[in-house]
Amino acid sequence: MEKRLLIGTLIILFMIGGCTTLAKSTDAPRMTKEELKANLDSPNLIIIDVRRGTDWTGSDLKIKGAVREDPEAAESWANKYPKDKTLVFYCA
Repeated sequence: MEKRLLIGTLIILFMIGGCTTLAKSTDAPRMTKEELKANLDSPNLIIIDVRRGTDWTGSDLKIKGAVREDPEAAESWANKYPKDKTLVFYCA
């Protein structure tokens, strides 16, 4: 149940103000790049790239295995991810 609340909170934050709002949130758990790197092969980790428009298309840097989702349409894709996995959203 706690993960569902977290996912709902993240979706609302993205819908309200996008990544900038999320970056300022103290409620959302954070993961360092070292922690992420150490867990990249974990089957319990789903990385979701929510960069907007040209920030995503114009970037040569993408995390291997990350799933691209449109942050403007979070309500259409949020429920497709398993609730028992760790979801990592990134936008920079």
